[in-house]
Amino acid sequence: MHTEHLRNVRAAWVAAGWLVAVAVASLILLVLAGLGLTGADPATDALWAVVALVIGFWLGGFFTGFRAIDAPILHGIAIGITSLVAWFLINLIIDLLLELAPWSALTPTTTAALLLVQMMAAVAGCWVGHRVALRGGVELSE
Repeated sequence: MHTEHLRNVRAAWVAAGWLVAVAVASLILLVLAGLGLTGADPATDALWAVVALVIGFWLGGFFTGFRAIDAPILHGIAIGITSLVAWFLINLIIDLLLELAPWSALTPTTTAALLLVQMMAAVAGCWVGHRVALRGGVELSE
């Protein structure tokens, strides 16, 4: 049975997976900063940030795929879209309510690339979590 239908996407599992992903990525970056591995070189910092995003969003996707079981690819894409919505809302709050200077550190191309990396990692994690939940392992045996 093919489960990739929008009616099988659960918003609560998407939100939970996104929160897990953000928490894990933040924890990894906090540990790296505590160990002194970040802060010296911007190129190295960017690499560590991407690695933290990939690991965090893969684990968030795994959590969601393992718990939601249905529609792993759509759940992973929804986790990435949740990042886009959160980014938009944070920028809106900063611009309208707090009247702070707008964020300008990321170019639109870099932002799009990071969102795609988040989506790909979340989809991969959801797919593996889905396989583990249904078959008890990640091996391919059909």
